[in-house]
Amino acid sequence: MGKIIALANQKGGVGKTTTAINLAASLAVLEYKILVVDADPQANATSGYGFDLREIDASIYECIVDGIDPKDALLKTEIEGLDILPSHIDLVGAEIEMLNRPNRENVLKDVLYQIRDQYDFILIDCSPSLGLITVNSLTAADSVIIPVQCEYFALEGLGKLLNTIKIIQSRLNTTLEIEGFLLTMYDSRLRLSNQVVEEVQRHFQDMVFETLISRNIKLSEAPSYGKAVVEYDASSKGAVSYLNLARELLQKNNMTKIDNKDKIVK
Repeated sequence: MGKIIALANQKGGVGKTTTAINLAASLAVLEYKILVVDADPQANATSGYGFDLREIDASIYECIVDGIDPKDALLKTEIEGLDILPSHIDLVGAEIEMLNRPNRENVLKDVLYQIRDQYDFILIDCSPSLGLITVNSLTAADSVIIPVQCEYFALEGLGKLLNTIKIIQSRLNTTLEIEGFLLTMYDSRLRLSNQVVEEVQRHFQDMVFETLISRNIKLSEAPSYGKAVVEYDASSKGAVSYLNLARELLQKNNMTKIDNKDKIVK
């Protein structure tokens, strides 16, 4: 059974989608079977892999609202072993359509349980809100990665998110864990970036990933070409950072293995 990890933070622009796209691609490059679930109506993860939203016949919306088989909505990316369950702007209306549904917080969980045994990891790219779709994502997940940008007000709103996670742990998903806090948009030249890193590490200690995701122009450029950064420029600082994050995640989950070149992935 694949591990389901939600990427959540109600603040926008902290690197959730960038992390979903590039962490998934890095894990796939390391020869793991990966699914990205685009649970954001903006569908940036979907377009970030090069898919034209106008040509998508079935999406997560149809799975949640109409009950179609998720296998019929899956799309294969250009990276071997990496699939995506795409999103659509229609997902905006899904929360309203789900309001009167019994057990409405578990709809996405039921969808993903149909396919989770096909993957090593399922990464859910959550929208920048704490609405019903995000609650569904956290209810379906085994753990959550919380991206935190290395900028002013970095910790603003984290309390609300952590409180939401506690509520879900107590009422909907007792096994939900925090996989880790991921520091993004790091610039070693800026004193503020280093101060934020120190503050987050002091607050959350071992829950913070050692890997820092630095600001990198290639990370910004890659989605406009419909590619993950590891495809766009594998030698870039952004690609190296996400490969390191993938390896750190694998180590945390005791899933490191020897690859085809007989080198231990560390």
